[in-house]
Amino acid sequence: MGYLIDTNVIANFTSVKFSEKAMDFLANVIDETPNISVITKIEALSWRSAIIQEEANVKSFVNYSNIIALSDMIVDECIVIRRNVRMKTPDAIIAATAIVNDFTLLTSDADFNRIPNLRILNPFDL
Repeated sequence: MGYLIDTNVIANFTSVKFSEKAMDFLANVIDETPNISVITKIEALSWRSAIIQEEANVKSFVNYSNIIALSDMIVDECIVIRRNVRMKTPDAIIAATAIVNDFTLLTSDADFNRIPNLRILNPFDL
């Protein structure tokens, strides 16, 4: 069991928007090589900031991460999620990636709470 990190957590972590306790927790997760979905990589690297250092921090974070590619098992789980829960495909892929790999999803996006069998941890709750 490990953690899959969602795009909003990367943005808030690299911008230091979490509590000290959450930042410490996430730093420990990251020290063990962070896992992100290929979708999160796309979303994170497409993000633009007025602050160049924030973009550099996100790029560095992504480059250090273990990128989980799409597999047939993830696609199959994504289909199950989309048939049962009204959700955008990218979010369903992220959720399926967490489920298939037995990861807890680190996210502050409440939409993921609607997916059965998905373990979620919101760093804002730490």
